[in-house]
Amino acid sequence: MGEFLNGWKRTCYCTELSRADAGREVTLMGWVNVRRDLGALIFVQLRDRSGLMQIVFDQNALSEADFARASTIRSEYVLAVRGTLSVRSAINPNMPTGEVEVLVKEFKILSAAETPPIDTSDNCNASELLRLKYRYLDLRRPCMQKNLIMRSKIAHIAREYFNENGFIDIETPVLTKSTPEGARDYLVPSRVHPGSFYALPQSPQLFKQLLMLSGFDRYIQIARCFRDEDLRADRQPDFTQIDLEMSFVEEDDVMGMNEGFLKRLFKETLDYDVTLPLPRIKWIDAMNRYGSDKPDTRFEMELKDLSEAVQNSGFSVFQNALQSGGSVRGIVAKGASKQFSRKEIDALGEFVKTYRAKGLAWMNWKDEGLQSPIAKFLTEQELTAICEAADFRKGDVLFIVADKNTVVWQALGALRLKLAEKLNLIPEGKYNLLWVTEFPQLEWSEEENRFVAMHHPFTSPMDEDVPKLDTDPGAVRAKAYDIVLNGNEIGGGSIRIHSSELQSKMFEVIGLTHEQAEARFKFLLDALKYGTPPHGGMAYGLDRLAMLICGTPSIRDVIAFPKVQNASCPLTNAPDPVDEKQLRELHIAVTDFEEE
Repeated sequence: MGEFLNGWKRTCYCTELSRADAGREVTLMGWVNVRRDLGALIFVQLRDRSGLMQIVFDQNALSEADFARASTIRSEYVLAVRGTLSVRSAINPNMPTGEVEVLVKEFKILSAAETPPIDTSDNCNASELLRLKYRYLDLRRPCMQKNLIMRSKIAHIAREYFNENGFIDIETPVLTKSTPEGARDYLVPSRVHPGSFYALPQSPQLFKQLLMLSGFDRYIQIARCFRDEDLRADRQPDFTQIDLEMSFVEEDDVMGMNEGFLKRLFKETLDYDVTLPLPRIKWIDAMNRYGSDKPDTRFEMELKDLSEAVQNSGFSVFQNALQSGGSVRGIVAKGASKQFSRKEIDALGEFVKTYRAKGLAWMNWKDEGLQSPIAKFLTEQELTAICEAADFRKGDVLFIVADKNTVVWQALGALRLKLAEKLNLIPEGKYNLLWVTEFPQLEWSEEENRFVAMHHPFTSPMDEDVPKLDTDPGAVRAKAYDIVLNGNEIGGGSIRIHSSELQSKMFEVIGLTHEQAEARFKFLLDALKYGTPPHGGMAYGLDRLAMLICGTPSIRDVIAFPKVQNASCPLTNAPDPVDEKQLRELHIAVTDFEEE
């Protein structure tokens, strides 16, 4: 059984002590990181959240019983020690506290520990699944503690900055109404309303709009959100947003306010100076130049439109793409002719097929001449035109995709990133922030055979495009903007619709009948009739932002207790069945359905 504190108080954290404190009497508390027994001396590295301090148990300074007790100490035991801070005879330059140590006078073993199933150091090589099963041990690792402390700092900076700029922190409901558009809702059955369900919020979108027409003017919340969708490295079923909204604003006002936040955030977390104003690029230009609406601009290698150069070509692959309204585009790997084998190029062809491209044409201009399986289908004039349009020269490799634009953009955008990784084109320690603006208001869903909102149906169209909602919905641009960091969307937002009539029109365009819109959004449509200010805002994915600032590849590394790929928790085994009594109280029966 462990001992009790009995009034002992910690005087400081381990790394708050330095050579200047030598001779000071201190009380430290923490875990045993490493133990070395040299017979008459026992050395322990004591670990707390700040770092390490060497603790010395000297046989000549302790009673026989206390030294025998010290001999029982093992890794991960929890100790409280009192002693004198002294200068070390053998300095350890690799430890921040490597010049000093604590000579123990008294100590308590607060808790013993079994041998941990995973290593609690940063050298842990256990599988992620095992680390998540023992997450409370995994979180003892210094890198994990550093990540979560940084996440806390990001949230603190956000609250502080927006508070200084007049934003009011307001909580919105977690049990709310299920609404369409977006991912699947997580549903919560109501015990007192049999057969009815709450939904966990995918975002506080509607509530923050209602707060604007309630007159609060500026809102901020660190909000928990929930989406029942397939997971990946930067996605979780429950996640966190830095959520904000402003009244009487246009796009420039919202973006300007957030540029100030980002400048402050990067300075205080990474000591990185962000130059303002941030670059802006229209959505269509981002797609044409980078094949992505979240372009990584830390390196060049932009897409080149070759459609005009091959418009009269007899090559059927090119002609079929152009005649169906698509395009022929390429990217050039400059000076890389000797870095790709035929096998590697063939593998890239298979890679782009995962993005729905039918294939990958290529030209490799080596010293001995041009190598290409499609050159025989092109005239000298067409080859010359392609070279000029693509800025393709001796020593380069040109990759070409021909298809409808969405496929070409997606395939070449992904290939661009893969080539940059292979060719080491992405610089370390560089943070490129930019805005992507003027997104399409709507996109056509082949699955649902209707237009759907690209962001959400509460986004305002560009003023001059409102008439196109009746004549050409696909050409309508939105007052929407995303903030992108190194090829990752870290936040996005829009100016909202503040007219009840326009909001009803938007529901109509996305295929909702008047009755459906009234059933699902009556509270919003009613509210918009009572005097609504122009308003807009945005939200940052706090998890993704923390992941990028911490330089880790997965948001699971910046979330204390994350889920895995199938949305389960290895630590708690959630989700799991509940007993029949709970189900009966909720008027629920679990039935097995056959797969159709």
